[in-house]
Amino acid sequence: LVPAVTFSAGPTGKTLSMTSFTLSSDDWLTRETQFAAFATGPLLDFWRQREEGEFSGVDGVPIRFVRFSSARHQRVVVVSPGRIESYVKYPEVAYDLFHCGYDVVIFDHRGQGRSGRLLADTHRGHVVNFADYVDDFEQLWLREVESHGYRQRFALAHSMGGAILAQFLQRRPQAFDAAAFCAPMFGIRLPMPGWLADRILDWAETRPAIRDYYAVGTGQWRPLPYVVNVLTHSRERYRRSLRYYADYPELQVGGPTYHWVRESIRDGRQIIAQAGKITTQLLLLQAGEERVVDNRSHQAFCQALSDAGRPCEGGLPWVINGARHEILFERDALRAEALNAILRFFAQHLGGALPPTTPSEVRT
Repeated sequence: LVPAVTFSAGPTGKTLSMTSFTLSSDDWLTRETQFAAFATGPLLDFWRQREEGEFSGVDGVPIRFVRFSSARHQRVVVVSPGRIESYVKYPEVAYDLFHCGYDVVIFDHRGQGRSGRLLADTHRGHVVNFADYVDDFEQLWLREVESHGYRQRFALAHSMGGAILAQFLQRRPQAFDAAAFCAPMFGIRLPMPGWLADRILDWAETRPAIRDYYAVGTGQWRPLPYVVNVLTHSRERYRRSLRYYADYPELQVGGPTYHWVRESIRDGRQIIAQAGKITTQLLLLQAGEERVVDNRSHQAFCQALSDAGRPCEGGLPWVINGARHEILFERDALRAEALNAILRFFAQHLGGALPPTTPSEVRT
């Protein structure tokens, strides 16, 4: 049974109805030079026309999501964000996808963003079972994708959101026509050998006070200066992300619990072991300067797909050379390379007239 969903319009109370909107093909390559004007002008106008909704996820945890839609669109992209992220961070991604002809649905995973938290200390990144993320995703898909009758359905996932999407595709391989992963969390970069991490995590699992506490070296959220960040080279986008968390303290999530780390490592291994269950066409983008997830897991995943006779696009990860972990929030040139790759890949699976694969005039 799928719980009832509540849905509310954005401040305008309208669906998006922009007309003759022109997005030059140069915009993705020059946006940072005028980012403040873009963010407080076109992007803010776009964000104000959002629709926000909520449904009851596993164990009654409220799951929040946002939708950008047009009656003229016949295809949709579901965006699955990474750990600690919220759809509040993703207006620019939604803006670009929407103006290339796609409805966009983005949701906040349980325990983060505007969705319900699981522990009294709301800064702790926690989940009871990793499968709960996947069950929530399935409910969202049933209500906001499968029931809407789209001609084409696509998914785009980042980091932890990629691990969730991969397990969903193992469960429902026909749910999407194609899916793109950006730096998916199929393995975590650890400061110690995997066997030692397993022993520590298994030991912590038997001690509830430790199991549900911050993993060593982490704690509550705090803003890090741009110069020490390992997520992006884009100063503008990094500062904008920090402002979201500063302006909306309820979005803040700090380090993960020991239990979350244990669940994530175990599920990353399961994703690779059962990759052959996925029949969806996949594109995997990898950050060349990755310091958060383990890029070796991407190679293992792609190899498992090839061994099953269903290789990912190109047979190997598409490396965005020079990019850090948050590929979709990188500086313009790197971000544009990623978006163009994603949209070209989606266009290959439309089965009809192709939409723009770079920004162009879109009438909605």
